[in-house]
Amino acid sequence: MFSKILIANRGEIACRVAATARRLGIQTVMVYSEADAQALHARSGDEAVCIGGAMAAESYLCADRILQVALETGAQAIHPGYGFLSENAEFAQACADAGVVFIGPPPSAIRAMGLKAESKQLMQQAGVPLVPGYHEADQDPVRLHQAADAIGYPVLIKASAGGGGKGMRVVSASAEFSAAMASCQREAMASFGNKAVLIERYLTRPRHIEVQVFGDHHGQVVSLFERDCSVQRRHQKVLEEAPAPGLSETLRERMSQAAVAAARAVGYVGAGTVEFIAEPSDAGTENLVFYFMEMNTRLQVEHPVTEAITGLDLVEWQLRVAAGEPLPLAQGALVRRGHAIEARICAENPDAQFLPSTGRLEVCRWPESARFQSASLRLDTGVQEGDIVSPYYDAMLAKLIVWGETREQALSRLSLALAQVHVVGLHSNVDFLRRVVRSRSFAQADLDTALIERERAALFAAPPLPVEWTAASVAAQCLQTNSSSRAHESDPWSVADNWRIHGEASWYWTLAVDAKVVRARLKRSRSGDMQLQWAVDGEPGGSATLQIVPRGEGLFDLALGAVWQRMSIYSLSPNASRTQRAWAVFSTEAHALAEVHLPWADIDSAGPGGLCAPMPGKVLMVMVKPGDSVSRAQPLAVMEAMKMEHTLTAPFDGVVQEVLYGAGDQVAEGAELLRLTEKTSS
Repeated sequence: MFSKILIANRGEIACRVAATARRLGIQTVMVYSEADAQALHARSGDEAVCIGGAMAAESYLCADRILQVALETGAQAIHPGYGFLSENAEFAQACADAGVVFIGPPPSAIRAMGLKAESKQLMQQAGVPLVPGYHEADQDPVRLHQAADAIGYPVLIKASAGGGGKGMRVVSASAEFSAAMASCQREAMASFGNKAVLIERYLTRPRHIEVQVFGDHHGQVVSLFERDCSVQRRHQKVLEEAPAPGLSETLRERMSQAAVAAARAVGYVGAGTVEFIAEPSDAGTENLVFYFMEMNTRLQVEHPVTEAITGLDLVEWQLRVAAGEPLPLAQGALVRRGHAIEARICAENPDAQFLPSTGRLEVCRWPESARFQSASLRLDTGVQEGDIVSPYYDAMLAKLIVWGETREQALSRLSLALAQVHVVGLHSNVDFLRRVVRSRSFAQADLDTALIERERAALFAAPPLPVEWTAASVAAQCLQTNSSSRAHESDPWSVADNWRIHGEASWYWTLAVDAKVVRARLKRSRSGDMQLQWAVDGEPGGSATLQIVPRGEGLFDLALGAVWQRMSIYSLSPNASRTQRAWAVFSTEAHALAEVHLPWADIDSAGPGGLCAPMPGKVLMVMVKPGDSVSRAQPLAVMEAMKMEHTLTAPFDGVVQEVLYGAGDQVAEGAELLRLTEKTSS
């Protein structure tokens, strides 16, 4: 076994690999970029070395620099994690040439499976079923367009060298093909340095099912069962579970056998995932027919659900296999138990087409029990409260993994755990994930990649936290703060808490809550009974008795009238975007941000006449010039952020007055890209 390894990655996967290495007594060398100098993963190993600038191309993709650090620090092997250099055959070969073990498959297997078109030809020879499509080397645009027309629409364009939903577009009609292909190729080139694509028939109700495989240097290859990864947005996974619901044992076995055959066909060693796409079957005894999609020659983001149902540590298996040991267990000794689900918690705004979000994690709280990494609840993360989420890397903050004896139990545990995740300072998908988990389709295992769109009405624009609960929580926090302050005062008459010898005490305050002005009054009688009154935007409001039971710092059981709720409240300091004191309030169902009231003009920050960057990133292209007339929803510019392209469209019919940024410019969130004058009807 190795005595020291270098982990060539960042974030939660770097922390996760380091944890297993520490348990096995293996020293770790972490690498970090200038943007990650204070990141959690940089402090999770025995040594840490800065390898370059903030951009991945200046740091985590610098193969020569990473290999140099491994040699200088005496690391015997390099674990690439996933993403970055994990599926780079040239890097794997360079490691071998330098006498450093690459903890992954041999370069030949990475090359064989790294290009989707070539891998599909290889799988066809091995007898693995394929989706009808074009997998040839000829990348002439006319030939690609002809192939798409011959397959029949809708078709799916996919980057041949990549994964993770990047460089992927669904095309519904021939007239849309050229623009979609150009965008797909640009994104593929930016992400993988290779713009080659393949084209396949787009399955309208597909399930994404993958099989975890493992091989060793002694010729053994096993399947560690399957996972369902059908719940996706922008072709990227949101929830993953194991085993895949609703499959017969016969179908599970057939998929496992096909995955093992695929791995054997390329002499596979280490952890890998054979991904299949499945659709309802029109005939036969099975309810699904499956096709080979691709093989990921690395550890997958969703590997914890396989670990949860098998009781195995797949990173430990990787290390043992890379050190030349045989697989710890043969196929017949592998068993699965129970059901596991993983939720990817990301810095993104689901209500704005999942645009990535950046900023400081003012509040970042996880379920208390997740800190102990129990058998039923696990958290993998690479961030902590106070960290800055930058635009340079993937938007994922953490993975929350639950296990239960049944799928129903796992669902309940995940819903409860997500309700205890509190993120403030940037947008996150936490509330969205909980709505997905509780949606009809997911609860009933009616799974396919269109689930989010099918359940759109239930998943997006959920009702906000009622303003009276926000006001009540602020009142509870302020009363507790005053009480704590009073406890330290030797002179009770110096405490300004509205206490009266006779009559009622009253507190008045005005808050800005979700762009609404909330005026509240709390009355407390001499006996201690409290009444909360509130009004919103000057309209008649309501009143209710208020009862407060403190449960810890910032945690209360509150009752408005006869309704009880548990509320968490966090006091926030002023910052660059918030000049007043504020509170973040969370119930088990929703949350809100409440600020000391600003003038109404400051609350309404929408400015007419401009197209602004919805997130920090790089401008890839501007499609208009001054004087051009534009129509509402017309594409005006394309930005790149967190390794994904985002098309920005016109908010109204208008005329371009001025273009303020051009291709290649880096822009901040909210930067005005161009100015528009709205057309008025005559």
